[in-house]
This record gives sequence, C-alpha cells and structure tokens, in this order.
Amino acid sequence: MTLDTVTNAEKTPEADQPWAELGLKPDEYARIREILGRRPTGAELAMYSVMWSEHCSYKSSKVHLKQFGEKAPENDAMLVGIGENAGVVDVGQGYAVTFKVESHNHPSYIEPHQGAATGIGGIVRDILAMGARPVAVMDPLRFGAADHPDTKRVLPGVVSGIGSYGNCLGLPNIGGEVVFDACYQGNPLVNALCVGVMKHEDIHLAKASGAGNKVILYGARTGGDGIGGVSVLASETFDDAKPSKRPAVQVGDPFQEKLLIECTLEIFKADLVDGIQDLGGAGLSCATSELASAGSGGMRVELDTVHLRDSSLSPEEILMSESQERMCAIVEPGKVARFLEICEKWDVIATVIGEVTDGERLEIFWHGEQIVDVPPRTVAHEGPVYDRPYARPSWQDALQADDANKLARPAGGDELRRQVLALVSSPNQASKSWITDQYDRFVQGNTVLSHPEDSGMVRIDEDTNLGVAIATDGNGRFAKLDPYTGAQLALAEAYRNVAATGAKPLAISDCLNFGSPEDPDVMWQFAEATRGLADGCLILGTPVTGGNVSLYNQTGDVAIHPTPVVAVLGVIDDVNRRTPMAFAEEGQLLYLLGDTKEELGGSAWSEVVHNHLGGLPPAVDLERERLLGEILIAGSRDGMIDAAHDLSDGGLIQAVTESCLRGGKGARIVVPDDLDPFVFLFSESAGRAVVAVPRSEELRFNDMCGARGLPAARIGVVDGETIEIQDQFTIPLSELKQAHEATIPALLA
Repeated sequence: MTLDTVTNAEKTPEADQPWAELGLKPDEYARIREILGRRPTGAELAMYSVMWSEHCSYKSSKVHLKQFGEKAPENDAMLVGIGENAGVVDVGQGYAVTFKVESHNHPSYIEPHQGAATGIGGIVRDILAMGARPVAVMDPLRFGAADHPDTKRVLPGVVSGIGSYGNCLGLPNIGGEVVFDACYQGNPLVNALCVGVMKHEDIHLAKASGAGNKVILYGARTGGDGIGGVSVLASETFDDAKPSKRPAVQVGDPFQEKLLIECTLEIFKADLVDGIQDLGGAGLSCATSELASAGSGGMRVELDTVHLRDSSLSPEEILMSESQERMCAIVEPGKVARFLEICEKWDVIATVIGEVTDGERLEIFWHGEQIVDVPPRTVAHEGPVYDRPYARPSWQDALQADDANKLARPAGGDELRRQVLALVSSPNQASKSWITDQYDRFVQGNTVLSHPEDSGMVRIDEDTNLGVAIATDGNGRFAKLDPYTGAQLALAEAYRNVAATGAKPLAISDCLNFGSPEDPDVMWQFAEATRGLADGCLILGTPVTGGNVSLYNQTGDVAIHPTPVVAVLGVIDDVNRRTPMAFAEEGQLLYLLGDTKEELGGSAWSEVVHNHLGGLPPAVDLERERLLGEILIAGSRDGMIDAAHDLSDGGLIQAVTESCLRGGKGARIVVPDDLDPFVFLFSESAGRAVVAVPRSEELRFNDMCGARGLPAARIGVVDGETIEIQDQFTIPLSELKQAHEATIPALLA
C-alpha cells in the first residue's frame, strides 16, 4: 500500500477517503479540507476523526459546559481549573489535591474486565500527569436490572477489572456507588475517579514549549488494542449492524502502570520535564496535538521511532491506538540523558520521538516522508461546536403528573415492617459488601473512611493528620423526573455526604452520562442538568474543576435515564475528628436534622413496593444544605456528634438501618406527633441527616442548631439489638442483617 504523504494528498485531491466510516459528518470532512487547503492524508484524517469525536471534542456539550466557567463561584482554593487533565485545589499546609471522574462506559459493556480496568488506569494517569501521587480511587457504577442474565456477565467482570487493576497499583478504593436499573441494561455506566496529592510547587501542565526541547514517549509499547477505542466507541449509539463502531477495547497491565507511576514521580522530583500528557483516548493523536496546541511553538514527530508491540501497524493505526500505560513528556536536551536513565532504572521503555519547533505546525514524519502537517489547535481545541436543538419532551408533563405521593401506602405496623424489610433487601439498598470486599480499601495505610461510609477519607499528612474526603452521587430516577432538580440533588447529596464526615466541601468534578445528543429530548435533559449543576455550584460555593461528558449511552432509540454523577471533595484539618456513620454506643441520642415532607417521587419506596417512577423529585434548598453542612462540620469539630448519616435513598429507615448495622447497636425511634409514620420512615426529602449526640452534649448541640435556625428533633436513642419504631413494629438486627446482606450474593451466585 502506497504511503499517503502530504505531497501525495496535494496531488490527488479527489481520492476517496473513509471519513464516514471514521465517524465524521460530511460538513466536518469539508471543514478539514478547508483548514488544510487540500484533502487530508490518511494519518491526518485519523487524527481529526478521533480528536473531533464526541468523546474527545465535547462538540455537542461545549455550549452548555461554558456555564461552569461563567457561573463559577469565587473560591480561593482553586489552583487549576477546567481545561487541564484534572482540576487542582489548595487544601492547606502547602498541599494541593487533584481529582477527576471520567467514564469508560461502552468499552466496559463490550469487555467488562478490561473496559473497567483501563478506565481505572486512564484516570490514574490523568492525575499523575498533573504532578501528583495518586492516593485513592472510587467507582460510581450503574448496571441493568439486577436479575437480568446479562448483569451476571457485566457486573462481575467490571468489579474484577476495577479490583485487580486498582489493587495491583496499590491504590485503595474508598467509595463509589452501585445502582441497578433496567434503563442501563445495554449501557452500563462505569465511571472512575482518582485523587492525587502534591505540593503546590509540583503542579505540572500539558504544554510543549521551548524550541529544541525533545518529545519523549515512554511506557508500554504501542499495539493494536484500542485502535479507535473509546474515542470512537463512546461517540455513537450501540448498533450491532455497525461493526466499525465496536473497535478493540484497550488491554491494561497494572504492573506496567505501577512502574510508570514511580518512574514519573522520580522524573518530577528530579525536575526533568517542561510539559507532560498521558496517552488515553485518541492516543498519540491527542498527546501530540494537545501538547503542541497548549505550547508556544510547533512540534515535529518521527512516528517510525515509536516503540511497537506489532510491527505491522500502519501510521494511522499508531496515531489512533489507545494502548494503555503510556505518557508523553517535553524535556530539555540537557536533561534527556537523565530522563532516559530513570526510565531504564524502572524498566520503562522511553524513546525520543520528536522535538518542539519554533513554527506553528504539528508535523509528523514516517521514515522521512511527511504524513501530517496541521495547525495543532484545529485538531485539539478548535473542532466542531454544535448547538443542537433541544425541547422539553412531550412525555415530561405526564410523567410528572403521575404522582408517587398517591400510591397505596401500608396499612398499619405489620405492613410497614414488611415494606421496610423489602426496602433494605432490595438490590439498590442492600449491602454491596460482596462487591467492595473485592477491593483493597486500606492499602498505603492512610484510609480513614471507606465503603459504606458517607464519604471516603484519606490522610494526606501523617504528622498533622490533614485529610480529604470525597463522595460521589447521582440519581437517574430524580433526573428523569426533573433533570435540573435531579442534578442539584446529586450535588446536594455528595456535598451532604462529605459534610457528614466532618470535612468542609471545596470543589466538584462531574461525569455527565446521557443518551444521544441528536435526540432533542436527551439534549434538553443535558441542558437542564448542566444548568442546574452550574446554578447549584454557584450557591454552594463549590466550583467545577473539570470532569467528563459521556453521551450516546443509548441502544437504538432507548436512552438511559439522565445520570449526572457529581463528586465533591472536602478537606478536614484532623482526620482523627472524623464522624463515622455507625451507632456504636448505647445511650447516644438520635436527632433528625432538617424538615421531613411528603416527598416520594422517584423514591426507593416507590420503586421497590410499586415499581413506579413518576411525580416530582424532592425539592432542593441549597442554602439549607449549606446550613446543614455547617452544623455537621462544627458538630464533628467540637465533639458534639458521635455519628452522622445523611438521608437520601430509602429515607430515614434506610439510614437508621445502615448506621445500626454498621455499629452493631439497635435503636428505639419515636415518630414525631406531626408526621405520619409512613412519611417519617420513607420520605426522601433533601437537606436532612440523622446524628448520634452524646448525652453530655445535648444542650450544647441544641443551642447550636437553634442559634443557626436548623430544625433538630430528638427522635430516639441507641439501645438494644433491635430497631423499634414505637407503636408500629420491631425488627431484630439479626433479621435486618440477613435481609440486607443476602441479596447481592444470591443474585450473582
């Protein structure tokens, strides 16, 4: 096959090219020709196709995502914001923390183990590329119906991929979610988060500057796995009739990644790099174009010097390959020898593949022949921008009018008891220990809180006990009912979860999982959720540091529920003052914080008991969420709260059950006079938490809540080995434990 050079492209303007097969639209291909003043070469076409894909270019979401900058709250903690590999925030004592959540959804459906494993590997490298040591991971997951046969294929594979990769890297998995819903049957969501720690002076950015500086590719050899992988796979709905949309899923090697991490951290310590970029989606196409685009010059790359696993790969395949465990660094000539020496020490292959130029072009050569000559910004940052049409769905009003508050309710204590047991044993509310026990949660010795606590927490300074807490949340049922409110409820719950452990929320990352942007209904959901999240962050003072958009989570014309997943990061001065969720000491007084209303739309009760989705989700009062957070943080800091658990899915009874089982102690609960027992137990009103207060601190705690205007009602006491709802029913903890823990193992047996 004749090499398609730039010279050849100029001479053969009408040559047929497979632009449609690579996912480009006719107008996009025309624009590439306009930019270049000729047809693209095969290598250029490969680069533009992956970099202009939905996954890499955000072409359908950019017009809405700009709100995160336009509405960003003032926040002195922000050090690096949207646009880099990951956001960075100041957490005090000279430390900076970087964190990000991304998706690996479609690859994880096709090949669950490798899809999920390489999702972890990719997000870890994003954090590493910022100059940080990765210290923990988390995994918000969504699967199809729990009893569907394919869930038994996908879920164990995803869990084994996450567990084996993270465990081999020596990174604790400290939190996440597992949700089952039939809407995710053909489109499971595998979102992955990583958090890393560094000193302020160690922050690194993805840019190529300094003419004459060398471009070094280091890490694993480039192979045929993942060619066109996530970049194309995540940019189209699933369709079995289109094999071109099912490219090879990347194959991960966690031991190679561990070497890459330690090698890179030593390179950082030796101050050897001017810019750095990991190779993830779009591979070398992304790394070279983004580094050149963000720098002050051009770049020349000798592609035939790339170290390969498969010598038969074409230049186009090398540029598109998404083989894992690779990084690209910009290094001054005088530092190259030391850079290569460190790589050799760690048994990491490193090759000088090019250099920064004083021009304005990205030029790539193959055995001396030029195959790429492009303005790098047009590849990396100036792709198509679509303001896609959107409109409120015609079915939205009917869905909201189908009021869950009108569903048949239990008549008396015996039926309440049966429904409580049905709730706590339902797949979404049952214990996920079968899953989380496959993850190493305590490796490195700095994990302070992990599954099933409200948020994960790690110590980042062993002398001062400075720590950070992170929680991820998202409720697709709420977002289906009202995407604006649903996004804010996800934000509010993650914020509340962090505050419940005693940490002060600082910033967020997000992963916005939606169906096809070409569907006006879906695009309306996306626009509303994005607006809701931006407005919510402004009120809570938590800027968006970065994140991910995952579209085309759709099979045919059936989309998933809109699922904005929100990760909130908080800081705690002393992890020894953290608040656990367990009710662990008899005599502790139980207080319900916040207002309980008749809010059952999208609730766990409506799903479990009636298989119903309709009505309106709970109302959101973000100022109340801030106030609740202040109370939870102050109570933790000043010793007024022994335990705390936020109220969300399943309402009060689910929270009390989890806290009692966690601590091995029962509770006697009194229903307030102004509340119906059913509403008291199952309502999912937001802005609430249940806390255990030492008797010695009751007066001080009440004074604090009263002074700040937060409703606080004493509802019971930690006592015995049962949960007793006075005048309604009693359930032994042993019975609750059996119901709570047996479900997932039975489903996956």
